[in-house]
Amino acid sequence: QVQVAESGGGSVQAGGSLRLSCTVPGFTSKNCGMNWYRQAADKEREWVGQVRRDGSTRVADSVKGRFTVSKDRAKDTVYLQMDSLKPDDTATYSCGAYCVGWGNYWGQGTQVTVSS
Repeated sequence: QVQVAESGGGSVQAGGSLRLSCTVPGFTSKNCGMNWYRQAADKEREWVGQVRRDGSTRVADSVKGRFTVSKDRAKDTVYLQMDSLKPDDTATYSCGAYCVGWGNYWGQGTQVTVSS
């Protein structure tokens, strides 16, 4: 059973920054990709960004210029750097790794709260 470790959420004032981490043992050796999602209260889940298996990254238009996805191959970890946070960014953020021939793995979710 793969244990996904997600961390980095918390409370911050508008304009602040947070960095979320998602560690999936085997992520690098299995050549996985990862998506970040968020879900605010009473709203549908929203795709936020991803790192693809080839290492390329992209983010949703709603966070472009503020959020960045990166990965540390040596640590099997993917990061979601969130800058210039807004109250509308308040949500539970989750990571989901997809690994061809190995499976899909989800983090437990971490709460991000941005106050005005």
